[in-house]
Amino acid sequence: MKRILTLLTLAASALTMTAQTATADDVLGVARKVNNYFMAKYSDPTQPTNVKKVRPSSLWTRAVYYEGLMALYDIDADQRYIDYTDRWASFHQWTPRNGIKSCDADDQCCAQTYLMRYEKTKDVKMMEKVRQNLDYQMQTPNDKKNATAKTKGTQPSLYGWWTWIDAIQMAMPVYMQMYRLTGETKYRDHGMAMYRWSRNECGGGLFNIKDGLWWRDADYVPPYKEPDGKDCYWSRGNGWVYAALVRCMNELPRKSKEYKELKKDFLLMSEGLLKCQREDGLWNPSLVSTNYAMPETSGTALFLYGMAWGIQQGYLKEKIYRPACDRAWAAMVKTCVHRDGFLGWMQGTGKDPSAGQPLSYDRVPDFEDYGTGCFLLGAAEYYKLLK
Repeated sequence: MKRILTLLTLAASALTMTAQTATADDVLGVARKVNNYFMAKYSDPTQPTNVKKVRPSSLWTRAVYYEGLMALYDIDADQRYIDYTDRWASFHQWTPRNGIKSCDADDQCCAQTYLMRYEKTKDVKMMEKVRQNLDYQMQTPNDKKNATAKTKGTQPSLYGWWTWIDAIQMAMPVYMQMYRLTGETKYRDHGMAMYRWSRNECGGGLFNIKDGLWWRDADYVPPYKEPDGKDCYWSRGNGWVYAALVRCMNELPRKSKEYKELKKDFLLMSEGLLKCQREDGLWNPSLVSTNYAMPETSGTALFLYGMAWGIQQGYLKEKIYRPACDRAWAAMVKTCVHRDGFLGWMQGTGKDPSAGQPLSYDRVPDFEDYGTGCFLLGAAEYYKLLK
């Protein structure tokens, strides 16, 4: 009798766990709600932002949103998403922010969406300014601040533009997209050379292979420490790199040496990030430190994006990483998503865990767009995993 009761208890527990696991339709419903909130609040995509100063809506924060919107469109082919995107991109003349002679990765981020639309339409105007911009950067060394004071060497570097790890997400996928769309290997090779410079040379190397995590820029490489003496690994910054690896591998042949090189770093990051996940399924703004121990949505969403993708590719063991994905999604829905689709616990713009503090469920970050984009990327990839 005692054994029967135990089995019934276990069965009931299993049913409860199953009932709490989201379905693909559940995920899509939440993603639509979050996106509908954003599109209603920012109904005119051509309007500039006005956070402390006026900036055009082609800035990086908005560009990340469109990455997420295109991911949502892949699983939910709503023409509204395309109309909203094309109105925005056409207004900016399918040109990187600040023109074709900008070498700032933040200015180039919008090009990811331009090239995604080019792939669908083959309309040359969606690509030509992006191509001119990359061609310009590929022959222009970075001599600004000697490519940051803590970088190795004293000469301007042709590859030394990505001095902060956010830049890897903003611009590296553009190079890989251009390579795949044109077949010209110079874009792939230059993008990889800039990635290696950030990884191995900037500040002595921004990627800590031992931990599988990245320092945000040269200023955060040890001896810099958090107040508790731990290394400063910024959650969203690592999320940017993790997402970039996925987006770049999606553009490369699986058997290529470049793909294998990025895959190796992806696996190291996956292991490092898994160790940092909180018991509630979320990640802190500071990954290994007790400083700022609180939920943070954007990093969590990007880690979900990468892990869900890795499971589908067969690179991450499902029995290990699927529970991490399930917990991350359930925690975001429970802890971060409001009934109207607003996202709480979202860290504002900045460059380290201290930015935008204190975070909370109700606090509106300085920019809402990139956080929504991160969430949609994670939701769309998790949907594919469940589907």
